[in-house]
Amino acid sequence: MKICVTGGAGFIGGNFVYYMLDQHPDYDIVCLDALTYAGNLETLEGAMKNPKFKFVKGDIADRDFIYELFEREKFDIIVNFAAESHVDRSIEEPEVFLKTNIMGTQVLMDACRKFGITRFHQVSTDEVYGDLPLDRPDLFFTEETPIHTSSPYSSSKAGADLLVLAYYRTYGLPVTISRCSNNYGPYHFPEKLIPLMISRALANESLPVYGKGENVRDWLHVYDHCSAIDLVIHKGRVGEVYNIGGHNERTNIEVVKTILHALDKPESLISYVTDRKGHDLRYAIDPTKIETELGWKPVYNFDTGIQQTIKWYLDNKSWWENIINGDYQNYYKKMYEGR
Repeated sequence: MKICVTGGAGFIGGNFVYYMLDQHPDYDIVCLDALTYAGNLETLEGAMKNPKFKFVKGDIADRDFIYELFEREKFDIIVNFAAESHVDRSIEEPEVFLKTNIMGTQVLMDACRKFGITRFHQVSTDEVYGDLPLDRPDLFFTEETPIHTSSPYSSSKAGADLLVLAYYRTYGLPVTISRCSNNYGPYHFPEKLIPLMISRALANESLPVYGKGENVRDWLHVYDHCSAIDLVIHKGRVGEVYNIGGHNERTNIEVVKTILHALDKPESLISYVTDRKGHDLRYAIDPTKIETELGWKPVYNFDTGIQQTIKWYLDNKSWWENIINGDYQNYYKKMYEGR
């Protein structure tokens, strides 16, 4: 079995590479990544030592390149993590998100049709559902919740999802989609909430929190996300959407205070800033479908997962410090230039 993991130098994709190499040591894993700002080859340094792993640099929206790669490698399964994913960046520069997240997905699926791929899996997000009110804790996103996006990022992911389902219905392409809640864990890019708060707290810098910090997210450890995707690509029904949630709702301010307390830092470091445009209030997923159909259960709850995550950032300061100072962008040249 040969699996292509697009966006595998990113946070979730990188964790998925390690998960698959560990769980399926007989599989060949090819990571395809354009190494844009959030792609970090240092994340895959350990995987590079595994003879069953290969890294390829390239853009999923480059049709000629993708066709040549598919013809050469003869993949069985494509797992598409490749995406521009930062909401704030999408508000400032939406065009980039449309190109990668929609057009890139189309190119991949066209290649799957041309070269007979047995499964195309689209990694999506619960943000395609919009948000839920703070005063209705009884409401959850299900696979039947209507799409109702709030940002250029979530709109581009929703557009890709609709295109994936259309390729299933129109062409019979064997597809699956997973929509996850907020992930956290090792190798999370430092601009995201949890690693940003950890790094700034360690430096005794102010911790910027949007609005009053009342927005609620359902936190899912990245390991649990990877295990769910593994089940979906092997046992999930073709043409289906599976929601993946952690049953771990926390307000943003609760998350920040948990980090401060774990690091023995004062809450006076918190600084409330002007809220994000169109900021979703609450995300919460009902994962009943994947639990009942595929038997998936998360290993981590937030209390155990956040402590493991904080410890990882304490033990791997050089990884995130290289990102903050920009040195991570030179790693590809160091590894591959002149080869």
